[in-house]
Amino acid sequence: MSYKKRIIYFSIVDSFLIFSAVFTSYILRFDGQIPYENRISIPYTMLLIWITTYGLFFFTKHYKRVWEYAGISELVSIIKVTTISIILDVGLYYLLKNLGITIGIPRTIFLISWMTIVFAIAGSRFIWRVFPREYEKVQPHHRLALIVGAGKAGALVAHELKSTNDASLFPIAFIDDDIRKLNLEVAGLPVIGNRSDILEVVEQYNIDTIIIAIPSAQKKEIAKVIDICTQTRAQVKLLPRVSDVIHGKVSIKLIRDVNVEDLLGRDEVSVDLEEIANYVTNKVVLVTGAGGSIGSELCRQITTFHPEKLLLLGHGENSIYTIEQELRRRKPDLKYETLICDIQDRDRIEEIFKTYRPSVVFHAAAHKHVPLMEKNPIEAVKNNIFGTKNVAECAHLYGSEKFVLISTDKAVNPTSVMGVTKRIAELIIQSLDSISSTKFAAVRFGNVLGSRGSVIPLFKQQIEEGGPVTVTHPDMVRYFMTIPEAVQLVIQAGALAKGGEVFILDMGNPVRIADLARDLIRLSGFEPEKEIKIIYSGIRPGEKLFEELLTDEEGTTATKHNRIFVGKPINCPIEYLSSILKTIEEQIIGVTSPEQVREILFIIVSPLVNPAQQVPVIGELEVAVTTQSR
Repeated sequence: MSYKKRIIYFSIVDSFLIFSAVFTSYILRFDGQIPYENRISIPYTMLLIWITTYGLFFFTKHYKRVWEYAGISELVSIIKVTTISIILDVGLYYLLKNLGITIGIPRTIFLISWMTIVFAIAGSRFIWRVFPREYEKVQPHHRLALIVGAGKAGALVAHELKSTNDASLFPIAFIDDDIRKLNLEVAGLPVIGNRSDILEVVEQYNIDTIIIAIPSAQKKEIAKVIDICTQTRAQVKLLPRVSDVIHGKVSIKLIRDVNVEDLLGRDEVSVDLEEIANYVTNKVVLVTGAGGSIGSELCRQITTFHPEKLLLLGHGENSIYTIEQELRRRKPDLKYETLICDIQDRDRIEEIFKTYRPSVVFHAAAHKHVPLMEKNPIEAVKNNIFGTKNVAECAHLYGSEKFVLISTDKAVNPTSVMGVTKRIAELIIQSLDSISSTKFAAVRFGNVLGSRGSVIPLFKQQIEEGGPVTVTHPDMVRYFMTIPEAVQLVIQAGALAKGGEVFILDMGNPVRIADLARDLIRLSGFEPEKEIKIIYSGIRPGEKLFEELLTDEEGTTATKHNRIFVGKPINCPIEYLSSILKTIEEQIIGVTSPEQVREILFIIVSPLVNPAQQVPVIGELEVAVTTQSR
């Protein structure tokens, strides 16, 4: 119903109710036998009370309220308006009487009229709640829903689902851990147990969907509830945003499917906005690999701190174009430069630094796929080692203030080509920091959910195709975090950087990949092993069962941010590192056999990536490499 139609409708209904209420007051006052002298005053009384009451209802925007959700506050509003109206009526009555205009209204009529008007108006607003409409009953097309959380959010969800015509879900009960609510009713639905009863309740009541409506709970608690729910055959949905509950903006549109990210149970990242703004705001910021999953999210978050100019550097034109268009839509007032460039091209990198003079550099460009780099090790060497060297040295030569390398947990005690090359990249920026005014730092973290190299997209694709889901090993575990979370901590680590640090992000508890696959199958509505099989394909080249976040030699110390730690830098003289890099360039570049590249690479860099070994002199190293090359 449009606003104008609502005004006309309520005006007619309320006018009729006010007139009827006043007439009823006369009948009650005189027990149905109204004297003639009082009967002639009825029209005047009706007009007087109608003018003040209807006028106040209109003036106080009473008709803008959505009465489908009428509650105590609406009843209080009706009582207030009616009370003020009757007080005004009494005042007008005595004013007219003093002016010699006598209407002859019994004073008790005002009091009785107050009661009858409140009863009539409030009753007209609330009577619909006594008789449930057809769509507030379970229909054949409805899927039965169980709501976890009988608080304000849960009650709002229940009401929304019951009062929405086209809702496919219908709530029948609540689950809540508060024992004081057990066996009581909330929003007309019973509270029938706590979280330990979920499995039994789902079976007993044939529940199709479980809605978790506890948005104020910590993510760890929600993850525990999700873990219980995924053991049932029911689909699991989540109401995630506490701010919308606070402001009363609960809608069935906010109820979403549970994501794998929700299973991690990780709390929101807190960042020091002032610290970040101090080194990013009004600065020229360069992001390499800006089209990738980490690089593009870096760009999104950096724009919120209003850099002077954001340089988006990448090798793939399509991905750079995509993020550029997104940023221009979201932040059209910022200045952007899109730079198509291969970081292995030293001349092009130097030209970019000379032209734009970036103050802050986030180096996210890298080859990260472990099995692919085992097959193509020379590309990992050129991109991850010498590409990083090009960008880092140009940052030093052209006076960048900060340089942040995006590293990986696979750089710790590396067993893969990708891990080795990223470890060398860390050592490059640490060595440069010892001679440069630029503050170089690396940020090391594990796998990110949703990235292009993550197992999650592969698992989802395999599930959509009906399985099987392939897991390399039943005991393989990995650390996981979300892309936005990782990037927030990377930017915060940049603010903490004093030079030479390797920051390690708190990745939480390691996750067993096989368990992750099972959870994803359940969240997709299937039963693991029965409807979707899981098969084990074996560990791929370069992979480890367990990833580490720091070496024994690095140790770790806390920073003032509770999710960021710093590893003790490994002393690697720049002269020695330069000789190592020269040896790599001379002995590996041009070798065509992947096996030979890997063997030579590990001989050369073994003393660097494993500091416990004795560091050989360069002459001895060259002899070892030459022998291996033969």
